[in-house]
Amino acid sequence: MRKQWLVIGIVSACFGALGGVVLSPQPASAVSREIVELQQQVSQVLQQQQDLRSAVDTNNATLKTLVQQSLDAINQLNTQMGVLQKVVQDVQANTGSSISSVTQTTQGLQDNLGEVQARVGKLSQQMTDMQGLLQSIDAKVSTAAPATSAAPGTPTAPGAPTASGTPGPGSASSAPSGLPPISADTLYQNALRDFTSGKYDLARQEFSDYIKNFPANDLASNAQFYLGEIFYAQNDFNNAIGSYDTVLTNYPKSFKLAASLYKKGTAELELGLKASAIRDLRDVERRFAGSDEARRAQAKLREIGATASPRPRQ
Repeated sequence: MRKQWLVIGIVSACFGALGGVVLSPQPASAVSREIVELQQQVSQVLQQQQDLRSAVDTNNATLKTLVQQSLDAINQLNTQMGVLQKVVQDVQANTGSSISSVTQTTQGLQDNLGEVQARVGKLSQQMTDMQGLLQSIDAKVSTAAPATSAAPGTPTAPGAPTASGTPGPGSASSAPSGLPPISADTLYQNALRDFTSGKYDLARQEFSDYIKNFPANDLASNAQFYLGEIFYAQNDFNNAIGSYDTVLTNYPKSFKLAASLYKKGTAELELGLKASAIRDLRDVERRFAGSDEARRAQAKLREIGATASPRPRQ
């Protein structure tokens, strides 16, 4: 307790001495010196303020230059992005056209392969029939008596060769020909070539002539399908649907059934017939499961937000 009073006393004495110094009048020389120092300090503060203002102005100018450069760079980048976007759009358009052309060419090659396979099958059957006919002729020749020349006055059978070796009356060579002036193979190949090269009007006429002149040919259904493809490429979706329907109705054994049903569904989508399109695309999944058309139909259904075809109950 005594120490605390002692400390308080010392502090009080210090404050008293300090107050006396402050309150006591100072000499004039000391006041003048303090005024001079104060003026010097004010001058230093003003100079520092001026220096700070200059630095701020310089920084503002530099910042303004940087901002302008950034704006110029952004404008150049926007211009380059616009050019790049146009290039990408052009590439996409050209790629889509190339894909369409490749698809058409692939379809043509598939048709040619199918035609060749059909021809090979027919030739094989004809060879078998020819071998059987030759064996039958050999058997008859070996068992029959030697043939002699026909007696005078014996009538010649219609179509049989005369003694001079020329065909007799009624032979096939003397019958008027009812065939069109161009063969089925040539007409079909010309139509397919014109279709793949984009000559749609000419190809449509040639495919129509093929169906008219060779309705029972194996490739008549192909010709009908390509009529639908031509109408589809020309955005005539109503006639395209009619052509695909003709394939589905008149050619139940055609290997273009899946493609016709799928393209009919896509044409219906183009016309806004979404319910009919969904039904046909689901029918492609159901009837031609595992085919390329079925996979494309599934992708198209997902694209338009439709569910896959319902599975049959067990």
